[in-house]
Amino acid sequence: MIAVPNYISPEEYLEIEGQSQIRHEYRRGLVYAMAGGTDNHDRIALNLLTLINLHLGGSDCRFHSGNVKVNDEEEFYYYPDAFVTCDPRDREDRYIKRYPKLIVEVLSPSTEAFDIDQKYEDYKQLESLEEYVLVSQESQRVECRRRTSANTWETFVYGSGDRILLKSIGLEFAIADLYRGLDD
Repeated sequence: MIAVPNYISPEEYLEIEGQSQIRHEYRRGLVYAMAGGTDNHDRIALNLLTLINLHLGGSDCRFHSGNVKVNDEEEFYYYPDAFVTCDPRDREDRYIKRYPKLIVEVLSPSTEAFDIDQKYEDYKQLESLEEYVLVSQESQRVECRRRTSANTWETFVYGSGDRILLKSIGLEFAIADLYRGLDD
């Protein structure tokens, strides 16, 4: 990830982002251009979004792909690969959501360390967030970080042959469904 080296206010970021042909993420005054993803990255995200879409059906919850931003006050604006919000306040803005209950990032070599560490620390500040899920492209491995009632976080790791539970939305599926159709 490469940042624009000078401070930009959140207002400046939103103005620039609204006119940009490429997506950028924002974190505490720095703007990061988003690199393109691989075909496997795209397929994993699509498989997950399909599973979520079929599961949510006509519920009041909404799912979003990497084209809608998640925001916490003036701290960050990120484009998660997938997320779900059930909060009616998130219907007020078509571009930015502030109350997700589930966020999923498909890991890429260039962003993996950032997603695992700094993004996780930022996302934890969202009081609505119940689960943060990290999906590997390299192997059938999914790490689910789940908020407990004591406001601590537990980590569950799923591997080949396992069934994944996304407790926040009550969805369970075979890990093989997530990795269906990938090229070696």
